[in-house]
Amino acid sequence: MDHAYHAGLLYLIHLLMGVDGDINETELVALKKVREHEKVPDALYFEFENNVRTLRERELYNRGIALINECTRDEKLSIFATLYKMSEVDGRVHQKEIKLLLYSIESAGIEFDEVVNAAKSTPNYF
Repeated sequence: MDHAYHAGLLYLIHLLMGVDGDINETELVALKKVREHEKVPDALYFEFENNVRTLRERELYNRGIALINECTRDEKLSIFATLYKMSEVDGRVHQKEIKLLLYSIESAGIEFDEVVNAAKSTPNYF
């Protein structure tokens, strides 16, 4: 996996975690597990954290989608399968999380059913 994959994943996870207005401990732990499982380089994560503090939500979304669109189809499916699972990690799926997922999946040219199937066939590491 490369920079576009990891950075795109981080940007959209951040937006997904915050879209319901409440980033809780369960989501932060899940983010850490994603980071470990996906082997996100520390330098990239620190760059991401800095951008999250300085960029507006729309800029984060646009940057995330642009990065994801640089990825292969399989990488996109992997990213959205992870996001799909992240939406469930706090025990409830908020309507705004669903909207963000659907809009992002569409923007990346992927079908929602493909994401659901990929999520079901991917081991859960949360």
